Amino acid sequence: MFVNMYRGRSLLTLIAACLFGANSLAQDFDDAPKPYGVLPSKRQLAWHETEMYCLIHFTPTTFQDKEWGYGDADPAIFNPKKFDAEQIVAAAKAGGFKGIISVAKHHDGFALWPTKTAAYNISESPWKDGRGDMVKEFQLAAQKLGMKFGVYCSPWDRNNPAYGSPEYVTIYRNQLKELYSNYGELFMSWHDGANGGDGYYGGKKEKRKVDQSTYYDWMNTWEITRTMQPSANIFSDIGLDVRWVGNEKGVAAETSWSTITLVGKEGKDPMPGYMDDSNLGTGTRNGASWIPTECDVPLRPGWFYHASQDDQVKTPAILFDLYCKSVGRGGAFDLGLSPNTDGLLHENDVKALKEFGSLLKQVFDKNLLKGARLKASNIRNDNNQRYGVQRLTDEDRYSYWATDDDVHQAELEIELPNQRTFNIIRLRENIKLGQRIDSVLVDEWKSGAWMRVTRVTSIGANRIIRLPESITTSKLRLRVFAPVSIALSDMGLFAEPTLKKQTLVKRKGLDKAGWSSETSETKKAFDNDQQTFVLTDQRAIIVNLGAKQHISAFGYLPRQDGKSGGTVEKYEYYVSDNGKDWRLAVSGEFSNIKANPILQYTALVDKVTGQYVKLVAKQSVSDNGKPLFSIAELEVYGKKSKK
Repeated sequence: MFVNMYRGRSLLTLIAACLFGANSLAQDFDDAPKPYGVLPSKRQLAWHETEMYCLIHFTPTTFQDKEWGYGDADPAIFNPKKFDAEQIVAAAKAGGFKGIISVAKHHDGFALWPTKTAAYNISESPWKDGRGDMVKEFQLAAQKLGMKFGVYCSPWDRNNPAYGSPEYVTIYRNQLKELYSNYGELFMSWHDGANGGDGYYGGKKEKRKVDQSTYYDWMNTWEITRTMQPSANIFSDIGLDVRWVGNEKGVAAETSWSTITLVGKEGKDPMPGYMDDSNLGTGTRNGASWIPTECDVPLRPGWFYHASQDDQVKTPAILFDLYCKSVGRGGAFDLGLSPNTDGLLHENDVKALKEFGSLLKQVFDKNLLKGARLKASNIRNDNNQRYGVQRLTDEDRYSYWATDDDVHQAELEIELPNQRTFNIIRLRENIKLGQRIDSVLVDEWKSGAWMRVTRVTSIGANRIIRLPESITTSKLRLRVFAPVSIALSDMGLFAEPTLKKQTLVKRKGLDKAGWSSETSETKKAFDNDQQTFVLTDQRAIIVNLGAKQHISAFGYLPRQDGKSGGTVEKYEYYVSDNGKDWRLAVSGEFSNIKANPILQYTALVDKVTGQYVKLVAKQSVSDNGKPLFSIAELEVYGKKSKK
């Protein structure tokens, strides 16, 4: 499994424990099919069954109205006087989520528990007179409400003066030990891939880079997790248990295998932030390791609370679509929640979660396959009781219809009691025996003949087939293809209700008619087409707004083609009346923009007036070392100046 990819005795110990646990789960009967490929461990099986959980971001960054804190925020600003962990956790539970992960320390370095490892922590804040422990309050709320609990502890620390030295790695490991010791059994230990960059660093205010392939010595760091929290799934870009899907849209690829072969860079072992990420979303058929995908996405555009996004909370329909494209593609759905400065979820967030939870129940509480007659072309050893098709509807993930060892293609005919209308088909494999099925063809009986409905691949722990339109039929046929015998554990038919169309409120910028620039190429920055973009080796773009404008905010949309070259990370906006004499309007950082390339809305503290706008890229994502500047759309907010 990992042996060919990593070196080190500690890793071999980790893998041996993983394999032992997985193989001991693989076979329930002497005549069961032999496991195929790598298998999930016991902790990974529990993770697959969890399906959905929430990641809660709440630090001084919330009070600064930023996405990433620089590490210099005064702890005195952190005082959420109405904080209620139970309100937040209850809202997640109402949404059907089964666990929460507390962001105990984000990149700003502020610890939400009274750690003994660093001074920059919650005990220095006025909240509860410096005697509070927010991680504990989240843990107790989760425990009370029957939710699983996990922790996120950022390896990058923009506050700690020791960051970048061996001393900091010891500090970080001690922080993990505190979190592993004092907050009950954890279901996840979450490790972000953001590593190194500029920061406060105890007042140095400098840029610090680390060798991501070696600095954290991850294998020995994660052995602490295995020792102290053996049930906790380790999340990072590379696992060990759960991998990042490769985007922050909450969406897995249409074909997404739970197995993957990880590849490092420059001949080195793959590590978080230091790997070939081209197959993160798809995985690898017959890959070397079982490391399924987590699909993370915030409920709002950003991971932290911003009052300007109160009307941009994802609707229940959008959340359901994300569920089908994450859990429904063999992964898990990790939804970001962001309490406001009072320490509560906004009412719009609570409402969206509740309605989403109700929608899930409405769809999946009634399996329209109940009462149907199922007939298989082959049943393993003719043992209908043990491996028969009735196992597909008994609501047990690990009982299954199986075929003989030499039967790698089989048909399943479903005769419904009457005509039934549905648009969702759910399939599951018994993943204790591996991810076996290559593809499934679905046909409906129509006008006296079988007609193709759809074809899907990568079934795994959960496959939700969401048809573009509902079909009405009394007969279905599944044709299943695998390189080994089939072990299908679940099938369901469900009807999605017609929902009232809800659209997110789109902030309206100034009309771009009459805008101009020096070249036709740069006009792509204001052509109202998000799919076109400017890509240049220049460091700035100048736009003539056609008339003097009262400006209250700017918007920068990065390129939307899935690539990040030229994406602006640090910026300056200038305004001018004549295109020659420039005044700085605002400067700052587009935090996390590479992973989450959404519109970056920058409100001005003091409104400005001007006819010309200049966006300068002080730092951007390079492409093979070449400095570039890219932009899909420039937005300017405000109103036209009266002449």
